[in-house]
Amino acid sequence: MAKTAIVTGGSSGIGRAVAIELLRRGVDVTIADIAGAESTARELGCSGARVDVTDAAAVEDLVGGLKADRGRLDFMFNNAGIAVAGRTDELTLDHWNRMLDVNLRGVVHGVQAAYPIMVEQGFGYIVNTASLAGLIPVPLMLPYTTTKYAVVGLSLALRVEAAAHGVKVSAICPGFVDTPLLDHTNPGLPQTEIGRLARTIGVRVQKRLYPADAVARDVIRGLERGQALIVVPSFARRAWSLVRLSPALSVHATRQATRRALP
Repeated sequence: MAKTAIVTGGSSGIGRAVAIELLRRGVDVTIADIAGAESTARELGCSGARVDVTDAAAVEDLVGGLKADRGRLDFMFNNAGIAVAGRTDELTLDHWNRMLDVNLRGVVHGVQAAYPIMVEQGFGYIVNTASLAGLIPVPLMLPYTTTKYAVVGLSLALRVEAAAHGVKVSAICPGFVDTPLLDHTNPGLPQTEIGRLARTIGVRVQKRLYPADAVARDVIRGLERGQALIVVPSFARRAWSLVRLSPALSVHATRQATRRALP
């Protein structure tokens, strides 16, 4: 029987690239997204479902339905997410609440739906998409940074608890990736100058945006090695190392990088 996987946010970016890598390995993939899931699934030759991850019941129905149909759930990729960027004094509670709903509660909903099934069957892998912004100080996008730190903490703590049940947990922590996320910051919310410049800032900070397909390959390798945190590319690993070596120095370096990146 083929292994099965659900990839939320799978119609574009990292989610789509991960789905492609899983399909290449013979995994039975279901793409879930708030838009474009069915068309992407037809293109890739897999299953697709329109699901809003902020709707806990919808996520539970998706996960439970796949388990009932396929008899197993091997991978749950909680990847759906949005970006909110702007100076903190110009962001509103709407920015914060939307970010918490999608990037944090969306992951919680996926975990709540998939984890009991995996515990019962005695195997499975939960993979949560966090960010380098969940490991280092990242200004000008505090709601995003807050949720990503939370996803890293959730993943590491659950990893310890889940091991006793044969369930694995990892978090993906990429730096700036060349995905539509950078072009659609603050979706459905008041746009900010920082939001409009997200892609430009990313290029200035990292020099080159990392391709989504490269992230997907790194993710699969990281899962095969059982890495707790999959931090890519090399720029991200260097930045993370600096935080662990000297938090104060990392704050200074981030301040300098931010000044250089802003127009």
